[in-house]
Amino acid sequence: MTHPDPSPGTDETNSLKLTSRKDQHLDVVLAGQAMPTVTTGLEAVLFEHVALPEVSWHAVDLSTAFLGRRIAAPVMIGSMTGGPSRAGAINRTLAQVCQHLRLPLAVGSQRVMIEGGGAAGLDTGLRRLAPDIPILANLGAAQLNRGFGRDQAMRAIDAIGASALILHLNPLQEAVQPEGDRDWTGLAVRIGALARDLPVPVVVKEVGAGLSGAVVSRLLAEGITHFDVAGAGGTDWARVESARAPDPADARVAACFAGWGIPTADAIRAARRAAPGATVIGSGGIITGLDAARALRLGADMVSLAGAVLRSALDGPEALHDQLDIVLRQLRTACFCTGSADLAALRRARLLRGDGAAD
Repeated sequence: MTHPDPSPGTDETNSLKLTSRKDQHLDVVLAGQAMPTVTTGLEAVLFEHVALPEVSWHAVDLSTAFLGRRIAAPVMIGSMTGGPSRAGAINRTLAQVCQHLRLPLAVGSQRVMIEGGGAAGLDTGLRRLAPDIPILANLGAAQLNRGFGRDQAMRAIDAIGASALILHLNPLQEAVQPEGDRDWTGLAVRIGALARDLPVPVVVKEVGAGLSGAVVSRLLAEGITHFDVAGAGGTDWARVESARAPDPADARVAACFAGWGIPTADAIRAARRAAPGATVIGSGGIITGLDAARALRLGADMVSLAGAVLRSALDGPEALHDQLDIVLRQLRTACFCTGSADLAALRRARLLRGDGAAD
């Protein structure tokens, strides 16, 4: 039996269902049921070790500019979500730690807030906790085919004083959700039109199956210049939807697509080739600072961590701070052991293999 498109329902009913779904997603990820069945491809990127680096580890400069602000390192905390009760605590922890470490923060989907289901910490208090860093708002691009437009985008941006708006693409996830949004007709044009009508940049982001070079080129033609590739190798949303599906047939459909997508390393290469002057964020299975270094070497301007820090975010600011401090130390060490005094030098560091030149 095939499922029809979900009925509109009432705003209150839809909001409650969406909140429940977000909590289910969080529970599945925390239970370890969404671990990847494929690798990011970053493990194949092998730096040439420099035994005589001629730089000071302490003096390595990881700082960079992003969305008009100077940040301490090209490491962003990516979108995490959940029902309002847990998401509120997570968002406060993320804001506090990102402000302290001077790292950007991308929030989870604000659809629940827009539809009246609770702010989940996504209000002016978030910007008060993090006054000096880029904060990125977030809405699903598919909602542009269901009545969302400039008004809803501005509500999401203004609520948190955002520096940019993420429009996330998740066609596989929507396809395997019985309640998913499956009409994606004409979205590229709508994304471009909205981006041209907003006062902040739009970042188009996948959620774990990767952006192809062709999709990047299509969006570049619409004026989009910021891309988060979110490749395969991190949280597997087909497995998430399979685990939460009450209908065994739905679970089997979703499970078939475990591992689907473009590995993160390939997605970064493809995005950089398609849009040499764009801002490319590498995400999808980024766990360590060495992962970050590899992604940056392949062409990413920034990297983003989400699932890798979810449990630490739930454990509180100290746990999250400690984990991110380790990631930054690992990135600094990768620079040091390639003789790279800064990020520009890291992007020129010699590789023994994995640069994709033969692809």
